[in-house]
Amino acid sequence: MSDNGKKIGLITSTSLVVGNMIGAGIFLLPATLAKYGSISLMGWLFTAAGALILAKIFSGFSTIIVNKSGGPYTYSKAGFGDFIGFLVAWGYWISIWVSNAGLAIAIIGGLSVFFPVLNDSPFLSVSVALGFIWFFTWINSKGVKESGRIQVITTVLKLLPLVFIIIVGAFFFSLDNFPNFNLTGNGHFETFPVVAALTLYAFLGVESATIPAENVRNPEKNVPRATMIGTIITTLVYILGTVVLFGLIPVDKLSNSAAPFAEAGEIIGGEYGSYFVAFGAIISAVGCLNGWTLLVGQLPMAAAKDNMFPRLFKKQNKNGVPILGLIIGSLLTSGILLLGMSDGLVEQFSFVVNLTVLTALIPYLFVSAAYVIVLIEKNKYPNSFLKTFLLGLLGFAYAIWAIFGSGSDVVFYGLILLLLSIPFYLLMKWNKSKM
Repeated sequence: MSDNGKKIGLITSTSLVVGNMIGAGIFLLPATLAKYGSISLMGWLFTAAGALILAKIFSGFSTIIVNKSGGPYTYSKAGFGDFIGFLVAWGYWISIWVSNAGLAIAIIGGLSVFFPVLNDSPFLSVSVALGFIWFFTWINSKGVKESGRIQVITTVLKLLPLVFIIIVGAFFFSLDNFPNFNLTGNGHFETFPVVAALTLYAFLGVESATIPAENVRNPEKNVPRATMIGTIITTLVYILGTVVLFGLIPVDKLSNSAAPFAEAGEIIGGEYGSYFVAFGAIISAVGCLNGWTLLVGQLPMAAAKDNMFPRLFKKQNKNGVPILGLIIGSLLTSGILLLGMSDGLVEQFSFVVNLTVLTALIPYLFVSAAYVIVLIEKNKYPNSFLKTFLLGLLGFAYAIWAIFGSGSDVVFYGLILLLLSIPFYLLMKWNKSKM
């Protein structure tokens, strides 16, 4: 088989973007937003606009730096050099393997609807979660093509119940249920940043197609297309899904719902409708875990090829998979899960997961600025310098706003987490000088 036969195409790359962005969170988020009122739809629109700007930047970058994996790391390094590139790779890598533990827990939460025993036995629930982590480690060890097949299937299966609720739910829509614009009692300008920040985390993953770029057929065409198409599909699902739920379930009931889409499914199709959506929520988290497991090996491999991560991260098996990087990432995820078995650490675990969001946002900041820098250096502007500069500036401003919205504690401890990488960077530079 030719190398091209082992690579993924547009559909799979798009599934990676959609699958990594749409996790378990969207199945709960409308309930959280409902208590603020329909002003939360403005939050969705604002965040979606920011995500589309970032998608455009990543798409543009993927046509400039072609056939090189690493996405945020590669682009940041191109604009700012080794140190910033390493900082981005370090933070982003940590965010993946910590977030994978959260996804595994979300899968168990979904399964507990069908198997309540998982709620009663921490040992059993953690064992099943570990089983999912290592199952997808095994799947991804077989190659990007195999992982991609799973990603396409799970993306279709997760979209089915959401699209079902959006289309069929529209026939049950009632304006009487639709919440007033602002239910908080606070001013609009005070409430808007809160709802926009809540929707922000649902768009993390916009860069997913750029990370395994070397494993994509015709990357100069398919990576930018997948990034934009995936972001647009996700945006439509998020906004339309929230609108339909607002008109389907009374606000007092919706704001207290533990599974709003499942409740909508029950209104439309009875008990079976509820189970259909609940199953979709599980598949959503499963597909997300598969997609991020792929990236936990791909990103450090790109850094290791530049001698910015230990050499073992670029060691590939016969399927072209960075097998040691994949295993190390899953071992670290397993460690986080085992720590979470202690009830006293649940709150700390939630904080760590939130902390890693910052390390996923920092790359957006540097990539937006690097986009303008690289284009200036190459004297290559897709449209005009002004438009290029404006796009980069908007992406940079949105990333700053998103980081600000993360809260002072998260920003403070997140920066410490990033600064802890400096001794490792110095070690990598020393090793590089000896080669």
